[in-house]
Amino acid sequence: MKLEEKKNMRLSIIVPVYNMAADQKLEYCLNSLVNQTVQDYEIITVDDASTDESLQTLRRYESEYPEKIRVLALAENHRQGGAKNAGLKIARGEFIGFMDSDDWAAPDMFEKLLRRAEETGADMVGCDCCLTDYHSMEIGQVIKTSRKEQIGILGDSQYKSMIMDAGFLVVKIYRWEMFMNPPLSFPEHMFYEDNAVSTELLLRAKRYEYVEEPLYYYYQHTGSTVHVVTEERCKDRMEAMRIMVRLAKESGTFERYPEEIEFRFINLFYQNTLFSYMQGAQKKKLSFLKAMGREMKETFPDFKKNPYYLARINGEERMFMELLTKSAAAFLLYYKLKYFVRGLRNR
Repeated sequence: MKLEEKKNMRLSIIVPVYNMAADQKLEYCLNSLVNQTVQDYEIITVDDASTDESLQTLRRYESEYPEKIRVLALAENHRQGGAKNAGLKIARGEFIGFMDSDDWAAPDMFEKLLRRAEETGADMVGCDCCLTDYHSMEIGQVIKTSRKEQIGILGDSQYKSMIMDAGFLVVKIYRWEMFMNPPLSFPEHMFYEDNAVSTELLLRAKRYEYVEEPLYYYYQHTGSTVHVVTEERCKDRMEAMRIMVRLAKESGTFERYPEEIEFRFINLFYQNTLFSYMQGAQKKKLSFLKAMGREMKETFPDFKKNPYYLARINGEERMFMELLTKSAAAFLLYYKLKYFVRGLRNR
C-alpha cells in the first residue's frame, strides 16, 4: 500500500484480542477507546482466534460504532505479534497506537499525545501509566515511563538512554513511517514480541516528546503475561533477545551502541529470565539452566565487564549469574540452599 493512501486519518489504535470476554475486561477496554476525545481516529481490533465470546463482543461494538471500530478475525492464533502485524497492514492513521485488550485509557489520552506530536513535530510521543487491579479511572500506582534526558531531538545520549530504559510500547504513539522504512514487523507465535523490536523501533525516532501524566491503565490480574511464569514463556523472552541482537547488527545499532545492546541482552535474556524462572517455575530443569548459562557466555563472553552490568545489578545476583556460567549444578544447589536457609530465618 502506498504511503499517501495510508495518511487519511490522524490515528490508528491497534488492539490484539485473545480470550478477554470474561469479567467484562474487553468491554471496559473498548469503552475507554470509543469514548476518546480525539477526533479522526480508528480502532483496529484483531481477534487472534479466540475460543471464548471475544469475537462476538467485537462484532457487537463494530455494529454500534461502525465509524470507529474495525474488526479483523484471524483463523489461527498468531499471538500478539501476529495480531499487531495484521493491524498494521490495514492501518490508515498517520500515527499508530497499541493497547492490550485487558487495559484501558484515560478519555483524553490519545488527544493529548497527538496534540503534543503536532505541536512539536515529534514522531513518537509517550505518557506515564498506572497499575491497577480493578476497573476504575482512579489513578493507582504511577509508573514513570520516560526520563527527561530522552526528550527532544534525539542524539547518541538519548538513544543510549532509550535502549537502557525503553518503557512500554503501549504508552506511546508512533508515526506510521517508523514501521515502514525499512519494514519492521513483530515476531509471531511467541510472547514478549515487544522486547524483540522495541529497541529498533525507538531508534528510528528523530524526536521524542512526553506527556508526564498517567494516561494508560495497566490492569494487574493473575492471567497477565507478567504474572505467569512457564518454561515456554522464559524461552520466548530469550528468543526475543536473540531477535533484538540480530536486528541491531543488521541495522548498525549494535556497532553504535555495543555496551547498551549487550546490557539489554544481559538484563532480559539472562537476569530477568533466570530469576523469574527460579522464583516462579514449578519445576526447575537443570538442562534449561545449563543451556541458558552456556548461551549467555557464548553470546557475550565478557559480559561481566559491561559497565552497566556492574552498576545496575546487585552483587548477589551477579554472583548467581556468574556461577551459572561455570556450573549449572553448583548454581542450582547453592540457590536452593541459600533460599532454604533464608526461609528458615524468616519463620
